[in-house]
Amino acid sequence: MSLDPSLKASSKMRRTRNVLKRGERIAFLKAEDRWIDGQSPVGLPKVRVMKTVIGKKKKKTKEE
Repeated sequence: MSLDPSLKASSKMRRTRNVLKRGERIAFLKAEDRWIDGQSPVGLPKVRVMKTVIGKKKKKTKEE
């Protein structure tokens, strides 16, 4: 059986995922000081996923 392309390793993915895993959501909440130690990991608040721009290069300006 082959593996669906959307399920391959995240390092190979070129697009951002719209769903984070529980550990990633907790790390994001800790970074924003919205996580209380000892809090239940069930029923976490939603976290907005920031889209990243990959592969765009700045245009070179011609010097006169």
